[in-house]
Amino acid sequence: MNIIKTILRLLLGAFMAYAGFSHLTFNRLEFVAQVPMWLRFSDGFTDFVVLSSGVVEIALGLSMLFLFKYKAVVGALLALFYVLIFPGNLNQYFYHIDSFGLNTDTARLIRLFFQPVLIVLALWSTGGWEVWKRCWRQLKK
Repeated sequence: MNIIKTILRLLLGAFMAYAGFSHLTFNRLEFVAQVPMWLRFSDGFTDFVVLSSGVVEIALGLSMLFLFKYKAVVGALLALFYVLIFPGNLNQYFYHIDSFGLNTDTARLIRLFFQPVLIVLALWSTGGWEVWKRCWRQLKK
């Protein structure tokens, strides 16, 4: 089971680093479609959101790949990041925005169901569940 977790962790890390790089380069305009309407104060700020989220994705991706000692914390942070960017996916669905080949409401709706899968994979493959549990217990005090 550990080998499966390791492979999934490394795949998530590579995927995130690649996605982050694409934020900064060839998919920059596609990611603009992900920025929620309520967060688009100006074109410059929207671009800042795309670029900064790309930097965060690169950092999380490289951390998933290389910071094995901190994998649980990194996995918990990655899962949190997936939660935080979910409004962008909702934005694309509710405003019928074509991006990343998602050019129908059905395709955009199906994509919404993949975000929870990514959250679970980030937590399961790294042991991040324990970090989330500890944080939750601290919040309840």
